[in-house]
This record gives sequence, C-alpha cells and structure tokens, in this order.
Amino acid sequence: MKPLGTGDPLRLGPYRLTGVLGAGGMGQVYLGRDSGGRIAAIKVLRPEVAHDPHMAQRFVREAHAAQAVRGDGVARVLAAQTEGGRPWIATEFLAGPTLDQAVERYGALEEPAVRALGAALVRTLHDIHGAGLVHRDLKPSNIVLTSRGPRIIDFGIARPEHGLTLTTTGQTVATPGYAPPEQVLGQRTGPAGDVFSLGVVLAYAAGGRPVYEGGHVAAVQYQVVHGEPELGAVPGTLRPLVEPCLAKDPGARPGLEWIGRALAPPRGADRIWRSGPLAQDIARREADARRMAALPGDRTGPSRRRLIGTLAAGGAVLAAGGGGVAWWLLRGDEAEAGGRPWEAEPLAHYDEGTAPSPLWGPVSLGSIGVADARMPAPLPVHDVVVASAEGGRLRAYAVRTGRARWTSRAAGLTGRLLAVSDDTILTVDGKGALHALDARNGEERWKAPTADAATLLAADDKAVYVATRGGELRAVALTSHTHLWSVPSPVRTSEKSPAAAAAAAGHLVVCGGDGQVVAVDAARGKTVWGPARYGTTALAPAVADGTVYLGGRSLTALTLSTGEKKWAQPSSGGHGWSAPVVAKDVVYAVDATDLSARRTDDGTDAWTLTFASEDSSRDAPVIAGNSVWAGAGEAGSRGVAAVDIRGGSLAWPYTQGTEGRWALAAADNRVFMLHNGTLTAMPVL
Repeated sequence: MKPLGTGDPLRLGPYRLTGVLGAGGMGQVYLGRDSGGRIAAIKVLRPEVAHDPHMAQRFVREAHAAQAVRGDGVARVLAAQTEGGRPWIATEFLAGPTLDQAVERYGALEEPAVRALGAALVRTLHDIHGAGLVHRDLKPSNIVLTSRGPRIIDFGIARPEHGLTLTTTGQTVATPGYAPPEQVLGQRTGPAGDVFSLGVVLAYAAGGRPVYEGGHVAAVQYQVVHGEPELGAVPGTLRPLVEPCLAKDPGARPGLEWIGRALAPPRGADRIWRSGPLAQDIARREADARRMAALPGDRTGPSRRRLIGTLAAGGAVLAAGGGGVAWWLLRGDEAEAGGRPWEAEPLAHYDEGTAPSPLWGPVSLGSIGVADARMPAPLPVHDVVVASAEGGRLRAYAVRTGRARWTSRAAGLTGRLLAVSDDTILTVDGKGALHALDARNGEERWKAPTADAATLLAADDKAVYVATRGGELRAVALTSHTHLWSVPSPVRTSEKSPAAAAAAAGHLVVCGGDGQVVAVDAARGKTVWGPARYGTTALAPAVADGTVYLGGRSLTALTLSTGEKKWAQPSSGGHGWSAPVVAKDVVYAVDATDLSARRTDDGTDAWTLTFASEDSSRDAPVIAGNSVWAGAGEAGSRGVAAVDIRGGSLAWPYTQGTEGRWALAAADNRVFMLHNGTLTAMPVL
C-alpha cells in the first residue's frame, strides 16, 4: 500500500482515506475508514477516464450490479456515489485468501470441501441470477474464502441477463480458460455461462490446476471453443458433476438446481472454513483485520504506521469490485513469520578476508557467453530467482535451495528482466514483443506483440517503459497492454548501445548510450528537463526521495522534478564513476578502484575503500544486509568483493578464478551472482 499523493482525495463520503491500494482498469482503489473504525476498499473512477461516457457508464453499472445482489455470498457494497462529483464504490473488507491462493498454498481441495465450495457458489449464483444479472467473470481469484464460507467478488463485467457485452470492439472480456465459448466468441452470455465457469472452477479446486491451458491467450481460447478440457486430475466421483457444466452448447448445460442436488456435500463438509491449515490462515487474516479496524484515527501514530508497513508487504483480502482485481494486504504465512518466510538469516560472524561457503551453487544455466556485456542480472521475485538460460529461455530457482522450479516455454527472450509485482516478470523477445510471465510457473500471462521493444527500461504501477528498435521511448499500460504514448528518444539508444533508466514519482529518467540524461513525464512522454551530458555511456540512474543520482564523469545528485544540481563529486580517474545505488541516506558507487559511500544530502564522504587493483565494472553495486557488493575488476577474474558498510572494511573477496562479467542482485539476505553461465547464492552480513 502506498501513501496518499498529490491529487488523491482525503475523504469520500463517510470514509477518511488512509492509503492507495492500487489501480484497476477503470479506477484507483483506496483504503478508507469510517468514524466507527470500520474499514473498506473504496474504488474511484480514474480522472482521465471520468469524461469517457462508456467508462463512466460501465462504472455506474458495476456499482448498481453489486448493490442489486443481496445474498451473503458476495462482497457487500457499503456505500456508493454514482452521480455528482467523483464516482466511487465502497465494499466490505473480506479477510481470507482467494481460491487460487489457497490451492497454490495448500493444494487441491478434498472432495467434501469441493462439494461444500460448490454448494456455496451455487447459492450465490442463485442470488446473482435472481437479481437479473450474470456475473460473467467467475474464476478462482474472484472467490474469497472466509470463515463464513466462500464469497464472490468483482462485478466489473457483470451484465443484465438480456445484455451482450460491456467492451468495445477488439477488447477481451472475462478471463481466458474460465469464460464460456459463447463469451469468447462475443455472443450473448446468459446464466448458463456462469454454469460453465462454475464447472471450470470446481475442476480447478478438485484437481489443483486449470483444465484449459495453452502457451498464450489465443491458444487457451481455442481450447475452450474447440478443444476438450483436461480433467485427468479431477477425482472420478466428481467428473460426472463437472463435465456437463463444460458443454459447448449453453442449452446442454445443467441448471443450478441440478448442480446443487448433485453436489450434496456431506455433513460437516464446510469444516474446512473452521479447522485445519486453511482455517488457521483465515483466522490470522481476520485478527489482522480487527487490529486494523481498532487503530486510532491519527495517521502519524507509530502503531498505525507499523501495521501499515506490515500491510504493505502484502496479504489479507480487500474485495474491491471491478477491474478484475482482488486487493490484499496481509499474507497469512508472511505475517505469522514476521516477514518473508523464505528470508535467510544474516551471518552472525565472519572471518575477515575469507569468503563463507555459498548457500548454494554454482548452478549451471547452460551455454552462455563468457564476456557477454549485455547479460542481464538475475531477478529475485517472491521466493524464486530468475535468470536467462541457453536458448533465450528463462529459468527459475528456489531462493532457499537453488533447485530448479521452472523453465519458460517461451524462447528467444533477451535483455533485462523486470518484476512488476511479486508474481509477474516482464521481458522482451528478439522480435520486439513484450512478455509477462507468471513468476510461480513461468507461464505466459499476456503478450504485447506490437511493443517493438529493443530494451526494457523501467516500470511503475501503471506502465512499463521501453526503448523501441526504431529509437523511440514507449509506454505500455500494464492493465490493457496497449500503448499509452511513443516519442522520439531525446537521448541515444540502440540495440547495440541501449539506454538505461529509472521510473519514480511520475518521471522516467533515461541515460542514453552516449551518457546524456533526460527526464520525461511518465504519463505523456513529454520532456521535463535535459538532455544534459553526464558521462560517455549508459549508466542506470538511482532515484530516492525526489533526488536522481548519476554516475559518469562525476557522482551527481539532481532534483528529480527540475534537474537542478544539488551536488557533484568528480571522478578521481579511470573511466569515471559506476552506476550508483542508494540505501538509508547513503549513495554507494565505484570510482575506478575505490568503493565509496557518500551522504545523500551533501555528497560528503562517509567512507572510501580501495578494494581493487584495476578499474572495476561500471554496474551498480548491490546492497544486502550490512554489506555492499561490487565486481573487483573489469575483466572479472578478480571476482566480487563484499564490504562491511558499518565501517567500510573489506569483509571478503569471492572468485571462481575465471574471467567474465559478474551480474549481481540481492534480496532476502542473499546475494545472487551470475558468472559464466552459473548462478550462485551467497550469505550476507
């Protein structure tokens, strides 16, 4: 969760807004609290689409649809304003994992639990259809498991039974693999469409995996329309119940009454919500929700800040109807562990000058060029670390053990990797298409084939920014996957000499292949300041607290909004400063053979250590725990140095005795090192 920013409302109706949870396709979602201490998710129509009659109509229809359903099986609408002022919808707080989270964490449900789940969903669909609506997007991520049973959320594309579609020509509705054939084909979707989705959901819950799969969206949709579901993992006793729901012809599918009778859950089948690991998970999240509701109204109170900080790590479900999004604040297992359960313990002590044994590795990734200067750094995402392997595929390894978790089906993937959430990875292929992969299994979530991307530059919560093969800067929306803007690049960038960039606070700061730096408005692509030359090659900027830090001829700090220079420290020689990294009011960078720590406010020296006998890599150092890591020589044969940031002393060097670039990344008290096609995980101080 992010703090409120400029332009965010402070209050909507009875709700005092306390933070930004995120954004869906139509709206911004805030966390709010009324005078009685009750919390809610408040979705507000985005200002940029508020004047679009189609979007405004859809937002109003969503509010009316959600309000029309009175049963206990949906996320209740607490209040809404659809006329006058800025439209908003407030929905209740639901504490519990979504069905897909539960299956991923605890495995497929036992048959009695599947029957209890199905019976609850049938009752809720009765209520939805009884209100004259069709949900049209029933899927595991739209089903929240609470102590009172399953709840269906998100009426973003719900429609009166006689309606056709909510989208304009060419847009996709619902979710591939869960929408019925008639919806995929753009035909009328009635209650039988929800029956099809119910059958797919129950098959997923019983078998633990989707029944319609493919390498990309079109392949999944083709399977739904023309193929057959893969029901091999569904227990034989449940298949006669599921299979009729998946009939291609809507008229051949059973009604909800038949399904309810066929489910016939045994007595006590719903105990899954009250006992066992899943129930404990739900109970932990409910306790966190009660703590949240009991917080005092003072936004600056330390107890509240501490809980919000914990909430920002991710987990308890807030159901915010719309946009296909379920917002969550606290993951049960992470909250119980007091952090991320896969996080390593820092070293209690170390022998100065002697490197400790790796946590795991080196693990071979296959044949990768020894001196490939464009080899991307490994990317830690959630509980895996992802790296480029032979054949242009991505390979993921468990951060704890180094065991292979998955290899991407997509091949020919090149260049930098970006994580835009704790479960989504972005990369590009040799044809310029932008790919979003699921960090849990490597499957493709979506693809933007027209991105024409040569280089991934940066991403924020709204867009990913790329340099195109035609020399443009381009923004691609993370929700719609469409182009937001394209402008000729104000600085030099090419496939052989790509730019580097950072995105923060509505700005994209780009350093070109010739060392010139420019800041553009991330919403429109308009140049805000620059270009100005700070070096001779592309070095990734670092941005923190409204300041841009640049390597090059000097280590320089600029005001992000204006480009005004705050301070600069000239290079002492060699080929200049490396790209910088910032942590806890200190900026770290390498100047030839020296690693320097400088205070962010004025650039004065905290400490400087001569740690190498030859000019070192110009890649940014990485920070992990109480250590900063950097390559100890440009050729790579001298390995990597770990430096104790508490006094600026060399903790140890680590080398594998061969030349070649070292690409580093850090997360969860580990440093991941990619060198000559091998990946190694090291402990930190």
